[in-house]
Amino acid sequence: MSATDSNAKPQDNDSGMAAKDPAKRRRALLIVVAVFVLAAVIWVLLWLFVFSTREKTDNAYVGGNQVAISAQVPGTVVAILADDTQRVEAGQVLVKLDNTDADVRLQQASSALAQAVRQVRQQTDSASSADAQVARAKVDLKKAQADLARRQPLIAEQAEAPEVVQHLRDGVDQAQAALDAAQAQAQAAHAAIEGTVVTNNPAVEQARANFRAAWIAAQRNSIYAPVTGYVAQRSVQLGNSVQPGQQLMTVVPLHDLWVDANFKENQLRHIRIGQPAKIESDVYGGSVEFHGKVIGLGAGTGSVFSLLPAQNATGNWIKVIQRVPVRIALDDKELDQHPLRVGLSTEVTVDITNDKGAMMAPQGSGQPIAQTDVYEQMTSKADVEAEKIIKANVRRGDAD
Repeated sequence: MSATDSNAKPQDNDSGMAAKDPAKRRRALLIVVAVFVLAAVIWVLLWLFVFSTREKTDNAYVGGNQVAISAQVPGTVVAILADDTQRVEAGQVLVKLDNTDADVRLQQASSALAQAVRQVRQQTDSASSADAQVARAKVDLKKAQADLARRQPLIAEQAEAPEVVQHLRDGVDQAQAALDAAQAQAQAAHAAIEGTVVTNNPAVEQARANFRAAWIAAQRNSIYAPVTGYVAQRSVQLGNSVQPGQQLMTVVPLHDLWVDANFKENQLRHIRIGQPAKIESDVYGGSVEFHGKVIGLGAGTGSVFSLLPAQNATGNWIKVIQRVPVRIALDDKELDQHPLRVGLSTEVTVDITNDKGAMMAPQGSGQPIAQTDVYEQMTSKADVEAEKIIKANVRRGDAD
């Protein structure tokens, strides 16, 4: 082999490699382009079918009613029957106050009610006695008139002295005056009881109302739980002198809870009343998913209702994206299986596929959103106790 041939081979190899490198580069470029195109397609599909159909925020917290328990009458605490974290039922006694003074006033009101019933009975008897006096006066008048009529013809025959006849006439006038006085006395006696029986007499009704007030005041020395829930923020201690309206503890019902999700203002465009939502709470680490629905949007941003609202008219103004609370109702059955606590952090995802609903909540139905009958039961028991006192002091037949 000559030197010329040996030099020719390397040149052929170099030209072949040079021919192959552009093809590799084109294939690599196509692969990169294909990856970017595929990523773009995937992103578009995700946006169309996932991201554009939901709004998501982790600025969301569990909310609930916090029922403040306060005293209704002044007094000194003698017993505390519930403590923080304990469950209490509606109508359960939470705190007891010293009821010495209230018991005295209740006994006075009870005696006054019994006395009122007996006074009405006495007035009824007096009216009956007055009626008897009227009947007697009528008999006396009739007798006097009969005597006068019998002696009147004897004057014409001069068989009777004029003084006797005049005396008879005076007797008739006296009998008539006695009848008029008896009728007036009977009317006065009937004025206090006319149109009523013992149980609905005004005096008895007034005494009954005073007894009810004293009975309820005595019962208010026992402070009841108006709802079923869990005790929190107990501040009352034995021996405390409490005043009406003073908060002693809080009862939190953990059954009817909601989530306040604070969405950015640019996320509210498609959020509507009734849209379904999924909620994950940090307390369960994402292993439990709660389901709810949007029931309302706040009437303003959080900054407006804050303790110190932002002064946006100042010279050093900086635009900050505001958030609006969106209230989401939770499923009570899911709460029973996986309890939540007020204030827990959550992550909320609202399905905005159907955005044809209303943005503003409708007018309320007028029905109470929360209600308790604990205090109504107290009033009913007061009526029962008053009826017992009345029946014990009324005669059979007087109440009809």
